[in-house]
Amino acid sequence: MSVPVEKNAPPASCDALTVMFDGTCPLCRREIGMYQSLDPLQDVQWLDVSAPQAGLNLEEQTRLVARFHVRLPDGRMLSGAAAFVELWLTMPGWRWLGRIGRLPGVTPILELTYRGFLHLRPHLQKVMRAAEARRLRADQQPKR
Repeated sequence: MSVPVEKNAPPASCDALTVMFDGTCPLCRREIGMYQSLDPLQDVQWLDVSAPQAGLNLEEQTRLVARFHVRLPDGRMLSGAAAFVELWLTMPGWRWLGRIGRLPGVTPILELTYRGFLHLRPHLQKVMRAAEARRLRADQQPKR
């Protein structure tokens, strides 16, 4: 079950896995929305680190939007592939991938793949933003 928190508010405690995501990124919003639609196996809090309400200084915000991060209940921060593995372990239907990710040598391979994706991310964001803008314009057109 997800822990209800005020939208974009910093987590009140470290009793849950805290997923930190870039709410300005259309790819991130779509993926996080998919995870949020699931009933996690442990408490999860969602924090849009791009929002002013997150209470982050510019340096922290820049660091956190550059890569995917999770904070574990014990306060440790993970980023990149290791963060995804932890998230997948809490999500029904994704645990199998988290378990594979924990096998020796797999997380470093996932991290290399993630770093490759990060090079493509700006281009994919541009395409997604253009598609969202077209869809918005189409939705605003009067119906015939």
